Amino acid sequence: MTSIEATEPLLQPSEPPPPRPPPRPSYGKIHAKSLPVNVYPSPPLIPHNPLSIFYIAFTYLYRLLAPPSSHPKILYHGYFSPETRSVHVTDETAIRALWESGFFGKGSLSRSEPSWLDREKKRKGLIANETSEEFTAQRRAERRRFKQERARKEREAIEEKLKEERRIHKNGHVAEPTARSRYEDLNGGPVDSLAKSMESLFEQQPLSPPVPPPIMLSLSDAADDKDTGKEDYVSQFPTGLATSDPSKPTEQDLEAEAAAIENQEHLQLNPSEAFFLVYALGILQIRAQKISAPLLPETLFTLFRRHSYFPPRECQDLQSDDPFLLQYVVYHHFRSLGWVVRPGIKFAVDWLLYLRGPVFSHAEFAIIVLPAYTHTYWRSTQELQKSTMKKESKSWWWLHCVNRVQSQVRKSLVICYVEVPPPRAVPVPAESKASVKEIDIGQVLKQYKVRELTLKRWTPNRERD
Repeated sequence: MTSIEATEPLLQPSEPPPPRPPPRPSYGKIHAKSLPVNVYPSPPLIPHNPLSIFYIAFTYLYRLLAPPSSHPKILYHGYFSPETRSVHVTDETAIRALWESGFFGKGSLSRSEPSWLDREKKRKGLIANETSEEFTAQRRAERRRFKQERARKEREAIEEKLKEERRIHKNGHVAEPTARSRYEDLNGGPVDSLAKSMESLFEQQPLSPPVPPPIMLSLSDAADDKDTGKEDYVSQFPTGLATSDPSKPTEQDLEAEAAAIENQEHLQLNPSEAFFLVYALGILQIRAQKISAPLLPETLFTLFRRHSYFPPRECQDLQSDDPFLLQYVVYHHFRSLGWVVRPGIKFAVDWLLYLRGPVFSHAEFAIIVLPAYTHTYWRSTQELQKSTMKKESKSWWWLHCVNRVQSQVRKSLVICYVEVPPPRAVPVPAESKASVKEIDIGQVLKQYKVRELTLKRWTPNRERD
């Protein structure tokens, strides 16, 4: 018998597919509530179903006899920091609740979301989930690569255009004089140097995950490896799990080290956010210090007004156009309309308006707060007229610069004019606590009115129609 040899090579086992990246969190479930309070809507009325009427009546009676609580069982706590003129919240439960339900505050060690602890765990190799900062870095890297590719294609288009003009010139045809055809050689010319500079401007290396610092083996193990001719073994274990045994750490070890990391980040609330949580929602208690008793809303109202100036003013020097009053009136106005309001210092404005939150989409509107002295009191004397004109006056160049910035970041600029009432409408508290308690915050806020004016910069290349 003759044996037939196989001519085809043996099939090699295919390489396992690369591991899939961890899925992104479900932001729709995490940020399902727009405010950190519980809402109990009434059941819908179905006209063609008479039983729905009995269900509505039963729900109404049940909630009338045993009304459910919209607030948490234990109120959240924070303390006022006069150095930063903000309110600090250190409890992790309160931090997650305030951020996930309404996007209040920002992390003291983060861009916005308090994610320092997750970044620290991932840096040490204890978790595999990606944080919001890493997603942002990836999007920016992709945007740079796109610009680099676009610059390369533009350079190739210029080269093809110049080659075509040379070919026409060699064949004896007279081409129309163009700016690019004046350059005899492409290499080293101004067009080539410009295209190369555009490519080098957007060069960016691909992002790589942070590698934990290596941990060497013990001296005895290193000597054994050297005697046997092996290379020095570098452990890839996370920091704090160094051991002479090269086996991988167990899940219990990783969980123990992750639990041992102390969270060094706190949530910072600006005065408008903090006062809205205290006065409008009633779910936050603020102390002057960590150990002192909670402050009353009237006391906080005066405290925030005083610290809206630098240096802080005394109670008798407060005015009806205090910066805190103007900022909070606009913040309360848009929060009551259902917008997610965030500070807009990054875009040179006072506030940013999000439809649902920063994790879902970019801000649609940028808010500038300006005082408006339309009351007859501010025109009663020449001194008052001069002082109010200085506060109201803004140069055309300032408005043009702010509007241009917002158009570049695809936001609509909204100027909010807050009509300032006369000083007699806003009582000035004395130093005594009794006078502070007598302040009716609701009556004070009713004296202010907000007028909105939307500005849009017209650009011919985008709005030809």
